[in-house]
Amino acid sequence: MGAVASAALLLPLLSAAPPATAGPPMETGSLQRQFAAAAERQGVPQSVLLAVSYLQSRWDAHGGAPSVTGGYGPMHLTDAVTALAEAPHHSHGAEDARGDGSRAPRHGAGSETAPPTAARLPERLRTLDRAAALTGIPAQRLRSSTAANIEGGAALLAEAQRASGRPLSADPADWFGAVARYSGADDTATATTYANDVFDVIRAGESRRTDSGQVVTLPADADLVPATGQVESLGLRTADAGWTECPRTVACEWIPAPYEEFGDGDYGNHDKGDRPSSQSIDYIVVHDTEATWDVTLQLVQDPTYVSWQYSLRSSDGHIAQHLPLKDVGWHAGNWFVNAKSVGLEHEGFLTAPDSWYTEAMYRTSARLVRYLAQRYDIPLDRQHILGHDTVPGTVTSTIPGMHTDPGPYWDWAHYFRLLGRPFTASAGPNAGVVTIRPEYSAHQPVYTGCVKAGEACAPHGSGAVRLHTAPGADAPLVRDVGLRPGGQDSTTGVNDTGARASTGQQYAVAERRGDWTAIWYLGQKAWFHNPKERRTAVNSRGLVLTPKEGLSEVPVYGRAYPEASAYPAGVPVQPVSPLPYKLLAGQSYVVGDRIPGEYYFAPVFDTAGHRVVRGQEEYYQIQFGHRVAFVKASDVRISRA
Repeated sequence: MGAVASAALLLPLLSAAPPATAGPPMETGSLQRQFAAAAERQGVPQSVLLAVSYLQSRWDAHGGAPSVTGGYGPMHLTDAVTALAEAPHHSHGAEDARGDGSRAPRHGAGSETAPPTAARLPERLRTLDRAAALTGIPAQRLRSSTAANIEGGAALLAEAQRASGRPLSADPADWFGAVARYSGADDTATATTYANDVFDVIRAGESRRTDSGQVVTLPADADLVPATGQVESLGLRTADAGWTECPRTVACEWIPAPYEEFGDGDYGNHDKGDRPSSQSIDYIVVHDTEATWDVTLQLVQDPTYVSWQYSLRSSDGHIAQHLPLKDVGWHAGNWFVNAKSVGLEHEGFLTAPDSWYTEAMYRTSARLVRYLAQRYDIPLDRQHILGHDTVPGTVTSTIPGMHTDPGPYWDWAHYFRLLGRPFTASAGPNAGVVTIRPEYSAHQPVYTGCVKAGEACAPHGSGAVRLHTAPGADAPLVRDVGLRPGGQDSTTGVNDTGARASTGQQYAVAERRGDWTAIWYLGQKAWFHNPKERRTAVNSRGLVLTPKEGLSEVPVYGRAYPEASAYPAGVPVQPVSPLPYKLLAGQSYVVGDRIPGEYYFAPVFDTAGHRVVRGQEEYYQIQFGHRVAFVKASDVRISRA
């Protein structure tokens, strides 16, 4: 998330200690049998057990490593204290989260926070201990053994059913309340949303190959009608929906960020606006956090801190909204993007190469993004649904400090499937554009620096491909002169975005040679491995741009600001500063929106002087490197790839 450079919040997804050993390969069908056996022993319908597990982990075990909220195994049994104790925190980036030179930088006031004790954690982050008490299985085995983990989850479901005063029925429809309780949510709306998602999985059915190579299947039960009224008897609180702006299919709570003045012209932690009347909302920025849910909420309610529109809780998909969508949050490190975006923070308080987000959060996040995209006419593609790691630096000096979350372990392919926009081929084998699309689970490039500099991270699926100067794995990685002005090669560091292309990003093809494809990237030809038997990109259609005839190169910008003559009296002219990159003649880049130069002047608390300055100069947004960028429309020509 890029609102802060502290280890307490808004950090890229990195690594902790290597995951527990996964043990020998599992016998074919054994995982399915483990679910069946645990369901029978604990008196839980097998479909309920399978669907709850799917919503937590998609039946993956993650080699015994914890999720971003300290959950272990297919049932996501939570032991946050152990997870935190084993996970060193990391920080990367020192950007000004506001990203506007018209006032002092806003880095945030967060600081390193000590890992919480068990007594300070809510029950939803301590379910593994309860599962151990119910089953007699040691905690370590519940963390590392899939069979034990499934048994523990089934025991928790059975206990939730008994606590509701209902029998251990064989009818899945009778388990709605128990499933809602299993979510750990403390409010009725979130518990109901979670249970609805579980029963949607049962009705639709699922089948997939897990990270252990096992195929697990849940047959569809399309006519199932659960007893949804059972949630009423759970005694949960009613969350304050307040001024929330959310789809009806998610649970939202209003927890406002403060807009306060605190002396010497300083204020926080966001700016008032009148979007979309004053200016359009064109982007949604996906962040991750590095804090417990409680700490995350404390920080966004601190007037001296920074802000974003929504926070999403990993364990159950609960959403808190902090700003009206008309207002401007300080989250992306680029004022142009902040002024035209909505920021989504996804909870996580440990960094590990095998950290994983629950399906519950992916689903509620996708529904929220679909709602926002429809409301503001935002295209569902990677030039509009940005990771914080794809937001450009504003000027040359800010490039090295930009944040890198949500990092190479965020599953963009799965996320866009949930958005209803999967990345599929739309052109033949000789297409001039490719969309990056490795198979997430099977694609495991080596990253380093998760625990110690230069030390390899634990193997894990990734949605990013690595880019080389020539078609060979031994060729140097391409260089990013913005990140390394001295001209050094990029590295395999988990935070190094200099030679990385991510799932869903589109690039113009420069050359093809055997199993390797070259794309135009940061003003150079960049090669990635794209073998026929395991493609890491799909061929696509699209428009590309290149310098106009007679121009050998054109400048590239990190923001699309208007020309000097557009600024009225009293509004300081913002420099149109090119980045250290060049778009060279003969190179092509995939075109995004054509947009007018625009600047939101809001350096003071009093909104009376706020102005949107809009000029005649127009820009095109392009996918230039790992991050997006802008070029002046007057400098380029457009063609079909």
